[in-house]
Amino acid sequence: MSFLEMVDTYWLYFLVGQYPQGPLGGLALTLILASLGLVSALPVGLLLGLGRVSPWRWLRWPVTALVFVVRSTPLLMVVFWAYFFLPSVTGHKTDQFTTMLLALALFNGAYLAEIVRAGIQGLPRGQMECARALGLSYLQAMRKVVLPQALRHMLPSLLNQLVSTIKETSLGFIIGLNEVAMIATQINSLVFVLPAQIYAVLALTYFILCFGLTRLAYGLKQRLARRAKPPTPALRAPTSLAGATA
Repeated sequence: MSFLEMVDTYWLYFLVGQYPQGPLGGLALTLILASLGLVSALPVGLLLGLGRVSPWRWLRWPVTALVFVVRSTPLLMVVFWAYFFLPSVTGHKTDQFTTMLLALALFNGAYLAEIVRAGIQGLPRGQMECARALGLSYLQAMRKVVLPQALRHMLPSLLNQLVSTIKETSLGFIIGLNEVAMIATQINSLVFVLPAQIYAVLALTYFILCFGLTRLAYGLKQRLARRAKPPTPALRAPTSLAGATA
């Protein structure tokens, strides 16, 4: 089988797996899993990030310890914990998609917590102090004044985290999830004579997705920087001596 024949035969399987005759897989499942993983991690990261900057030690210290433990643990271990630990606790075995989604939500939530913390601490301290001076409580000032500004500056970092999440979905291969890397391996097992071409297509797919999102994040960062930059005051032309005399 030639490379073009392989592409013509398996391109749809590479994109959506066995869907609609079977379960969804391939590139579509990778994108859905990465998007849902990041969306699920957003509230986790927001709560953990607020805990990281909390003025109450009883909350800040346990949250900090949790974030450091998760960030110091490989995602593969988090996947294994979710795949083997949750069934022993709940008594029900979770499917591969749910397991990977929970692992991504927890793992990326810890990284988003640091993005939230950096976004909040990157604002001038006067923002919180002015809000408190107006009579707002700490939580009201955080919700109405600090967070809206911090979240706007965090958008490029969120896109970069989506890039990492897309690459992290490939670990679903370990638990038998039919994401795009697993589908490429299955195609290679069926064709068997074009491994370099098959995995080159897989690498190119990841590159296009990740590079496109990285450039989008860079453009968004530049746009936010231009918007935040104060306008340069117009320079008035110096008055001539003759005109001043007149």
